[in-house]
Amino acid sequence: MKRQTVFTSTTLVTTLVASVILTGFGGAALTASADDGNDRARATNVIYLLGDGMGRTHVTAARERYYGAAGKLAMETLPAQGFVSTYAVEKLSGQLGAADFKPNPVTDSASAATAWSSGVKTYNAALGVDAKGAVVPTMMELAKKAGYRTGNVSTAEITDATPAGQMSHALARGCQGPVYSDAACQDLSITGEFLPTSDLRVTPIADQIARNGTADVILGGGLSRFDAADETALKGQGYSVLGSITGQSIATKADLAAASGAKVFGLFNKGNLTVEKTKQDNPSSVQAQEPTLSEMTSKAIDLLQKGKNNADKNDRSGKGGQGFYLQIEGALIDKRSHANDAAQTLGEMKAFDDAVAIVKDFAQRDGNTLVIVTADHECAGFNIIEKGTFTNAEAGTPPANVDSGNSANNSAPTRPSNSKDAARSTGIVNGAGAADPKNFGPATFRTPTDAAGVVDGSPDAGLWLTYLSGNHTGADVPVFATGPGSDQLQGTIDNTALFGIVGRALRVV
Repeated sequence: MKRQTVFTSTTLVTTLVASVILTGFGGAALTASADDGNDRARATNVIYLLGDGMGRTHVTAARERYYGAAGKLAMETLPAQGFVSTYAVEKLSGQLGAADFKPNPVTDSASAATAWSSGVKTYNAALGVDAKGAVVPTMMELAKKAGYRTGNVSTAEITDATPAGQMSHALARGCQGPVYSDAACQDLSITGEFLPTSDLRVTPIADQIARNGTADVILGGGLSRFDAADETALKGQGYSVLGSITGQSIATKADLAAASGAKVFGLFNKGNLTVEKTKQDNPSSVQAQEPTLSEMTSKAIDLLQKGKNNADKNDRSGKGGQGFYLQIEGALIDKRSHANDAAQTLGEMKAFDDAVAIVKDFAQRDGNTLVIVTADHECAGFNIIEKGTFTNAEAGTPPANVDSGNSANNSAPTRPSNSKDAARSTGIVNGAGAADPKNFGPATFRTPTDAAGVVDGSPDAGLWLTYLSGNHTGADVPVFATGPGSDQLQGTIDNTALFGIVGRALRVV
């Protein structure tokens, strides 16, 4: 059904943000505007780049594919480097240290987005609420309240988990709009009863985004999630809406290039944006008129730099409202990893890293921008295997467990017959048999150091890739950073720590 009564969120969120600035999550006083003597960690701008599903092996594989084993991606040239733990918690869990703390080793994008944007662990599917359903403010809300310009860019639907984690509060990430159902929005295991449709937590995410003004610049996909009432609400707040929400006419990269103003809302596909490889292979298609992540990134920075926010006593940006907080997501790394499509996964890694290069260049020119590049989780167990080998799933006789029946160990694997099972493998590549669920063959890719004439899909290609599964894993993910406060990203941190690092850089926590 379509929501008939639109919630009034501005007062609720503003009150919530003000309360958190004054009291903090646990009641300890936060001196948001006071000088804590740590100006080295103070930034004018923060740009947070998120490669959805990007694990350490994704980074390594993309480097070897495009720049060779001795090369580097743009993100790998950032000086501070470490790892981020990503676990979620179960529903109704307390936070770390509480007696009712119940961790879940594998996160989804929603609980991960809540961790870095709000600093709390929550259950998979939750956005902007803790594991017991209490609304928690987001970093973008805090930055906006403090006088910063704000932006949110994604190659996914803008109502999807990662971008929505900064701009909404929902018990269930599927409550996106424009239609909704109790099943999509309510969660009785959390609330114990149906919430009224005026409650923020069961208000469709599109409705929230269109009305709360959390992000000044919003670029991505998901036009079909919004309707005419949303367009009216956006224009009423001063947004320049690219394309037409009412007419469901998507914006184009030409519209983006011509966009101006302090507030811009542009959606370039009714769903997720199109993978770069498909656009490159079909340059005359409608989808090829979508902007790249790099183009959206450049434009977002330009709009946020030029836009003039009202400076007031709450402004802590240091430049009369000119400072900004921008989140950028390369979402399709995850979506193509779920599909076990190595070629498109690598293409999306390259597109994301190209956006990182643009941000890096801006930060070097600006001199006072904190840049963080990381992921929400690893997806699909992306693996680099030795040239000429194959996976256990393809083996005619997989390694036997010889450790006295202990299924947790296999320290001395044996493979009586080192051959492939023809029924489960179509050869060295995901070629003609790619659509066959029994196909476990690795995908191979040419690298810059391969001999002339070697092509993708060849057994002579230097990079051999496989997947462990079609879903997320619990592996730690890499983080790369530069700028004020980036030294805090060295080593291993938890994803909730990102909230404090960004908050201190912007002086809002």
